[in-house]
Formats: sequence, structure tokens, C-alpha cells
Amino acid sequence: MKYALAFALIAATPAVAQDFGMAGRSYSVDLGIGAAVGPEYPGSDEGEVSPWIIWRNSGFGNSVGGSAQGLSFAPSFGTVGDRDTGDYPELSGLDDIDRAYELGLRVSYGMGPVTAFGSLRRGFDGHEGLTGEIGAKYRTQLTERLTLWSGAELVYGDDEFNNTYFGVTAAESAASGLDETQPGGGLNEAALTFEAKYAMTETTSLLGEIRYGKLIGDAADSPVVQEEYQPSLRLGVTRRFTFGF
Repeated sequence: MKYALAFALIAATPAVAQDFGMAGRSYSVDLGIGAAVGPEYPGSDEGEVSPWIIWRNSGFGNSVGGSAQGLSFAPSFGTVGDRDTGDYPELSGLDDIDRAYELGLRVSYGMGPVTAFGSLRRGFDGHEGLTGEIGAKYRTQLTERLTLWSGAELVYGDDEFNNTYFGVTAAESAASGLDETQPGGGLNEAALTFEAKYAMTETTSLLGEIRYGKLIGDAADSPVVQEEYQPSLRLGVTRRFTFGF
């Protein structure tokens, strides 16, 4: 008898039993690829070109002006250029650092034109520390096709990350003549960002971003740093994908 009653309850509430409240909802995400020009490594005064993997505005439900509304989650990717001290006489005596690849999670909350976000990534190869950003951006709809975002963010690195790129060990100090430095974990950069998105079609857009960063705290004081200001430029193409439930 109890099994018959349970079956009747399930049959009477198909929305809960079959989709757990997801019926009629959709998941959307902007995916794309492009190119980025930025510092060769944190603190470098020279730039390099690298790939840009784009994953933007992912989330369930509605989006306004191309920005996901409410709480959303997405992967977060990053790379940090290698540091071959043979190419930089001023860093002679320091250890080389391989290119690093970073993978993690980004959480954002959109409410109207404002989106707040935070991300955390773990590094592989060049560094094995944790790094990420917290910040917010504001959307301005200039035309039906052109959207601008202006924002600000703070960048964080743990002990492993900051010591990899801004630290100088005792052995490196003896070999290079630079002061021994052991920065702890904490904020290492503040940045202003400006993004533009031009919708070529309903699903395909051109995306560009200018980022103007400045190293702060122990990172800015590191003898490894050749330039505190760290500008970058990124250009790419995205396509919006929507999946219904």
C-alpha cells in the first residue's frame, strides 16, 4: 500500500519528480576565442601575444543586455607567461619560470546593469599556487548592437603564487645581487577594465577589452618587478549558446 501511495504522489507532481524545479528554464553562455596582448610575466615591461579563451555570461534564466542576471557560475581560465632570465640581463641569477596554466571557478551576481564577481584558480606547471580576482562592472547600452562595460577589480595571490613571481630566495639573491624577498599571500594588483561588445547577429559578437593594472603591496616593492603598470588588450569573437530544460 505504501508503494502505491508513493507512486501516486510522484505521478501527481511531475515537475518536482522529473526536473527538480528546472522545467521551462534555460542555460545560456557566450563561448569564443581570441588573442590577448599583455605582460610576458607579472612585473614585466615587455609584452607578448597569447590565446584568449572566452567564457562569459553563463547562467540560468534571463539575461539583460548580454549580462546574466542573478547568481551564476562559470569556469575560469588563465595563463601566465614564462620567465626566461637569460632574456633579461637585469634578472640574471634568478630561476627560470615555465608558462603557467590556471583553472578554477568564477561566481558572479548580476542585478540590472551591475555585476559583481569573484574568481579563484589553481596554477599548473609554472606555478602551483592560488590566484583570482574580486570586482564589479557596470553596463552601458550605447546602441541596440553596442554595449560597454566599465569595471574595477583586485587581484589576489597566495604565498605560493606571490613568491613564485615576486620573491627572491637566498640562493637567487647571492647569484643575482638582488635583495632577498619573501612576499606573503595577499592582494598584488588593482585594475580598471573597459569592455566593448558589438553584436553582429543575435548570437555572434565581437568582444574587446582594455585592462589597466598596477601592482600593489609587496608585489610592487619586489626587486623583480621591471614595471608596476601592467596594461593589456584582448580581442575575440563569441557565440551565444542556449540550452533548454
